[in-house]
Amino acid sequence: MTDQRVPDDFPREPNLGSVTGVQPKLLVREVDGHYQSGLTEEQLWVRYDACEDLASQLSAYVSRKINTSGLSPDVALNRADKGARLKVDSGEWDLSQREVAWVMKRTRQLLLREGDE
Repeated sequence: MTDQRVPDDFPREPNLGSVTGVQPKLLVREVDGHYQSGLTEEQLWVRYDACEDLASQLSAYVSRKINTSGLSPDVALNRADKGARLKVDSGEWDLSQREVAWVMKRTRQLLLREGDE
């Protein structure tokens, strides 16, 4: 079985939604008989797993760009960051800005680890 612990540095989006009225109403949903705001642990794991996979793919992509085009790691990472944010802004990728920042941080970590080997 896969270890399904989400790292502490992975963004957990605050769910601060509410509905106006005489009395404030929080946005929650019923999950297994309990009211919950935000993501379930399983939903958080799915988002983390997708972001970890994306970071791994981006790390391989950036590494190829560095090796084939002679770009510096910083330039290649900046271009990948810009491309990822464009995909998020266009709605092609369903990530929050905090998740994109985490993916890029993780991509940099994976590149550094690859360089040490």
